Order: sequence, then structure tokens, then C-alpha cells
Amino acid sequence: MSSALALSAAVALLGPPAPARAETPAPDDQAAVTQTLPDFRQSGCRKPSARAAQGTPWAQVYLRPEAVWPFGRGAGVTVAVIASGVDNGSGMLADRLRLGPRLHGQGDAGRDCVGHGTFLAGLIAGRRTPDGGPSGLAPEARVLAVAVTDDAGSTTPELLAQGIRAAADGGARVAVVGVPVAAPNPALAEAVAYAATKGLLLVAPAGPDGQSTNGAVYPAGYPGVLAVTGVGADGAVASGAATGPGVTATRGGRVDLAAPGGAVGGFGLGGGYATGSGPSYAAALVAGAAALLLSRTPDLTVDQLVQRLESTAYQPGSALPDPALGWGTLDVVAAVTALPGGGGGQSPVSADPVTVPPPADPTSVERASALAAAALGAAVLVGLGAVAVGLGRRRGRCPG
Repeated sequence: MSSALALSAAVALLGPPAPARAETPAPDDQAAVTQTLPDFRQSGCRKPSARAAQGTPWAQVYLRPEAVWPFGRGAGVTVAVIASGVDNGSGMLADRLRLGPRLHGQGDAGRDCVGHGTFLAGLIAGRRTPDGGPSGLAPEARVLAVAVTDDAGSTTPELLAQGIRAAADGGARVAVVGVPVAAPNPALAEAVAYAATKGLLLVAPAGPDGQSTNGAVYPAGYPGVLAVTGVGADGAVASGAATGPGVTATRGGRVDLAAPGGAVGGFGLGGGYATGSGPSYAAALVAGAAALLLSRTPDLTVDQLVQRLESTAYQPGSALPDPALGWGTLDVVAAVTALPGGGGGQSPVSADPVTVPPPADPTSVERASALAAAALGAAVLVGLGAVAVGLGRRRGRCPG
């Protein structure tokens, strides 16, 4: 049995891993990351985090990316982070960060006033820390930073459309759109279609962080975009608040997949530890898983990539797709180690079809039966003859 099949079999027997013990820091200005900065005018940009990690974040232990790193760590795959920019001042991406355009405001895409894009990039491809702290799922993937927000984290459909096109033209295979908008837009729809022609998988949150919604958000509401929601350590749909898991579902929007999104730990500005809760963080983890899968199987199409991620997910035990969890919760190990050919919601391992032999020739059956009967009759006659001879000998020895 190959190592990949053995690993898949072990996962199938063990089932989903239990949530790990991990630090859940109290929310403060240094530890909590959000999609926007509502107090930007009063407080300015988010300050670097000085908090150190006290163990491996629960989402990383749950997803177990290190189990599949022998098959690939994302090398050769570029993931675009379409958000507030990516600050590499801490060196968490080393030389794997490429700066795309900043489509609003001053500076380049390496400036991140909000810290949200930096956090997303760390979840996808942040370096592995030697002390057992946070790590990106695909720590050798390249990141293309595309900044589409103002300094408060706000954006427009037109800016998102330009950002998606920049990611597609920049050679990315996967892109996480970190900030959704509430209404459809022709330019955004055209950009989504353009990404498909360029072989770019778009992963987007099924709702905004920190808010409930009464309908679809975009680009997740468009066909062809992988819409992701977040779950907490208890398996329930996570709250959008930055303080931890809760119970808030996206109402009315399509959900394709779920991933850890409650009290997710990772890299903050300045390289310190930070946490965030909401579907955008779950979307980043799905993008990281896609990078791992592509580093092992680089010729997958977007449709094949989506099918693999969905068909290997932990199913919720309800009719699929589930309104709250879609096809289930992301299973990184199964997605990377599965053999191709599994259907959506089905077993990820493709077995050879069972071949039923054709019916036997009736003439052959009759002939075989006759021979068997003849052989049995001969054996019976031989046995009776042996008994008769034995009786005769015993009579000959009896006294007269």
C-alpha cells in the first residue's frame, strides 16, 4: 500500500480530529484582527502585535497540514490575497511575497493599515515557527498581494473587480477575496468570468466578518466562486465577531464549504500573535489547502480542484449541500491524499470497478455434472468391493 493510501485509510478510520488545546487570547488592540477599522480616524492604523503564541493554534492542529507536507508545501503555487495589503516586515513570507498593485490610496501593496490582508497571508503561507507557534498551511507557496481597500478596510465592487483581474494576470492559481460587498455588480461579474478563463480559483467568504446578512454577498454569490463559511472549535458556525466562536449563520447566501473561522490564531502585524473570527479567515485556510493540493497535483483544473476539496470534506450528516455548511468542513489530509475520481459528497478514493463474470456455458455445466456423478459412482463401487473382501477374509479365519 502506498503512503498516500495508507494515510487516507488512517484518516478514514480515525475520523475528524478532536479540537486541540490552544491559546485563545483576550481581545485587545494588539491581538484581535478585523476586516475593517471603524475607529481609524481616531486611532489610526492598527498597531503591531506584541503578543507571543502560547502553543499551536487550534485550527492548525485540527487541519494537520504537516501530515501532508511530505507531498508538497505549496512550492510553485502563487496565491493572491485581495484585501488590505500584506506587510512582510516580520519576514513571515521571506522572499515569497510579490507586490501587486495598490488600487486605492497611497503607497504600495506592502502597506497594510488594517492588518487583515497580512493575517490572511500568514494563514495561507506564513513560515513555520520553530517554537510550535502558528504556520501557514502552505509554507512554501508564493503570495501576490493586491490591495483593494482604503486605510479603514472599505472597498467597492469596482475595486474588487480590478483586483481579481490583477490576480488573474499576475499568474496566481488561487485567490482569496478577503472583503466582500453586499450587492452584485456588472464589472465584478465580468472579472469573475475573466478569472475562470485564466484558470484562477476564486475563494471568498460567504458573509462579512462581524455581521450577519440577509442575502448573498459578492463575489461569493456568483457561480464559479468557492463560497466559504467559518466554524468554531465546537463545530458550529462561527460568529463574525473577532472575540471568538458563537452562533451566527449566513442567511440567504450560498455556502460551498466550511473551515475553521472562530478564534483563528496566526501572524499579526509586526510578526506577533493575533486572532480573528469570521468567514474571511476560513476562506484563507481553504485557499492554503488548495495551494497544497496544487503543489502535489499541478495539472488540476479549477473544477477538479473544487470537486476534490468538496468531495473530501467532513460531511455534516445532512442532505448535501447543507444550507449552513455546504459540502462539509475542510479536510486537508483527505483532499491532498485522495485519489482522483471521487464524486461530490462521495468517497475520495476511486476503486477499480467490480467485474461480474459471464454465466457459465450450460453444456459445460451438464458435462461436468455427469463426470462428477460417474466419479462418485465409481468411488462407491470401489468402497463396497473393499468391504466385501474384508468380510470374506474374516470368515476364512473362523474355526469350522
